[in-house]
Amino acid sequence: MQETPEHPPEATVSVHLRLNGIPVTIEVSPNAILLDVLREQLGLTGTKKGCDHGQCGACTVHLDGRAINACLRLAVMCEGQAITTIEGLANEGLAAGDALHPVQQAFLDHDAFQCGYCSPGQIMSAVALLEDRRVAGDIGTVREAMSGNLCRCGAYQNILAAIQDARLRLHGQEGGDDA
Repeated sequence: MQETPEHPPEATVSVHLRLNGIPVTIEVSPNAILLDVLREQLGLTGTKKGCDHGQCGACTVHLDGRAINACLRLAVMCEGQAITTIEGLANEGLAAGDALHPVQQAFLDHDAFQCGYCSPGQIMSAVALLEDRRVAGDIGTVREAMSGNLCRCGAYQNILAAIQDARLRLHGQEGGDDA
């Protein structure tokens, strides 16, 4: 598009953040959605675009340690914050070298995916859930806490089993098995 009085050049904003443990400065449009910036500008395609309405959880990332839907947040709102995507999960200090994060390993061990599209969001939500010691470990509570993440393939039982196994790996405690 040519610059004319009717079409002024699009303004951008510098955003400084810590992305997967690395300081990053990016130029974004003021209305750029974090999910689109991660995928299209930064090439981090592990975070999936599902519904674009915050209803499926496929775009879940960590923002300062909390799970959020990246499709509902403007990139400029992340100024000065730390973002962790599925690609940076190992950098959170629990995996060494090429090792997987314990939640990722549990998902593999329990076949907690079928098509795999929702897996990054499921894993990111599960990690945040397991790091929040206020959330009880019984199946009912875990199911409720994960209810913002949809799996079209219906692998929910395996996902719950993986989360309970990861809880053992991370915290050495069982969550209970009241389904």
